Amino acid sequence: MAGTLSIGTRIEQIAASVAAAAGIEFVHCQIAGTKRNPTLRLIIDKPGGVTLEDCAQVSREVEAILDRDDFIPTSYVLEVSSPAIERELYKLADFERFAGHDARIKTNQPFGGQKNFAGKIVAVEGNEIEFEDRTSGRARIPFDSVAKANLMVDIKEDLKKG
Repeated sequence: MAGTLSIGTRIEQIAASVAAAAGIEFVHCQIAGTKRNPTLRLIIDKPGGVTLEDCAQVSREVEAILDRDDFIPTSYVLEVSSPAIERELYKLADFERFAGHDARIKTNQPFGGQKNFAGKIVAVEGNEIEFEDRTSGRARIPFDSVAKANLMVDIKEDLKKG
C-alpha cells in the first residue's frame, strides 16, 4: 500500500506520527525547490510554542525514517520550524481552533464581489467559515473556496494590551 502513496503524503504521515509521539502538533508539509534538489519544510507547533530542541528532535527522527525507507529518489534538504507569527491556516480545524482571532482569507472565487477578506474568524459551521470582514461585514466562506489564509497580528494593539 505504501507504494501507492505520493511522496508528499508519505512525508506528511511520517512527520505527523513523529510529532504526535513527541506531543507536538504537525501543522503542514511543503515541498519546495526542484525535483532534483527538493526542500522539505515541516511546520510543527505546541501550546506555548516549539523550542529549537523540539525542531531538532522532529528533524532527527523524520530524517532517520526517510533515510531508512529511502523513497525520495534524490538528495533533499529537511527544514523543521514553528509557524510564523502570522500562522497560515491550512485545515478547517485551524479555523475552528482560531475562532475569535483576526485573520486574512483569500478565496479562489469572489463572494459578495470580493476575494480578499480581513477581519475576525467568528465560527465554523459545517464546511463554512463565518467571518466578520472589516469592510463588508459578515460573510460565509466555503472552506473549499479558500486559496490562502493566515492569522493577522496587530503588534500595536498587542503592545497596548500589555
